[in-house]
Amino acid sequence: MHTLTDQDLQRAPEKLLADARRGELSMVTAQGVPLMLAVPLVNGSPSQAALVDIAAMLYDHGEISLGRAARIAGMAYSDMLDELGRRDIATIRLAPGELERELANFGG
Repeated sequence: MHTLTDQDLQRAPEKLLADARRGELSMVTAQGVPLMLAVPLVNGSPSQAALVDIAAMLYDHGEISLGRAARIAGMAYSDMLDELGRRDIATIRLAPGELERELANFGG
């Protein structure tokens, strides 16, 4: 997935089109915050790779669960877990202080 800033998009919108023609997802950000996701379409629907990219991104941003990400990507739960690992996306997420509590309970 390629990332463009809103300023990049204003200066050179053809980059977004070039990414789409290559079948690449593009994320447009404004001041570092995701603003828009451009999904290339093949015969009117996103490619499998695009669906996996979308699912991984939404999961990484905490927008959806792992199970929903797997369904969006059209993958088995375990395969999605492996894919997230390949992308270095954490699948175990602890709230602040939660690890310390867990370790204290484990050792106590």
